[in-house]
Amino acid sequence: MTVHFIGAGPGAADLITVRGRDLIARCPVCLYAGSIVAKEMLGWCPAGTRLVDTAPMSLDEIEQEYVAAQAAGQDVARLHSGDLSVWSAVAEQIRRLEKHGIDYTLTPGVPSFAAAAASLGRELTIPEVAQSLVLTRVSGRASPMPPGETLAAFGATGATLAIHLAIHAIDRVVDELAPLYGSDCPVAIVFHASRPDERIVRGTLATIAGLLAAEPIERTAVIFVGRSLVAEGFRESSLYDPVYQRRFRGRE
Repeated sequence: MTVHFIGAGPGAADLITVRGRDLIARCPVCLYAGSIVAKEMLGWCPAGTRLVDTAPMSLDEIEQEYVAAQAAGQDVARLHSGDLSVWSAVAEQIRRLEKHGIDYTLTPGVPSFAAAAASLGRELTIPEVAQSLVLTRVSGRASPMPPGETLAAFGATGATLAIHLAIHAIDRVVDELAPLYGSDCPVAIVFHASRPDERIVRGTLATIAGLLAAEPIERTAVIFVGRSLVAEGFRESSLYDPVYQRRFRGRE
């Protein structure tokens, strides 16, 4: 018996990986985050699958589902939104599985920041403008931030920031980053990236709070801050330069 943690992607059902879809199709038990995972994915479950919406459940209750599946010798597909590597609460579940000697696998998914960047039609790393992307958030009730991981600390690098779980704190984002990036620094907010009700708000650190006040967004959005969002006239990378020789090019 194995629990298969599957990154279900940012929203659109067809952005799941082929591996993830195939695992869903062969597991007799499926635990899914019903508040954010696309319901269409449940259509890939085999007939008779035990479907468990974990949205209202505690970690103890989820653990008991794993234990029950182990006793029945049934594999479990465990669907989490986005990718498992960030803010998925997979680590605490794995710890409990290991306590029971239950095997598990992890299948990555498309992260929300990647889907949001695609919706913006932008590459986030631009030659000589930005070559680093910081994925971060602000402290919340579910999990506080470590002391050294602050918006100001990350903003001091000048990197492009992808700020998650922070739409409710847009005033704080602006206050902490405007002195570092400048009030004219571009900001883009993507709500429900890849979903039918996707919405994009573009502005600057000076204007973004007002734009949101006029048309509020309450949750499930990524806030991007950085000059890479509107960069034009930048130097092309050397990767495809005709005089750039690299291992696999084989040019004379």
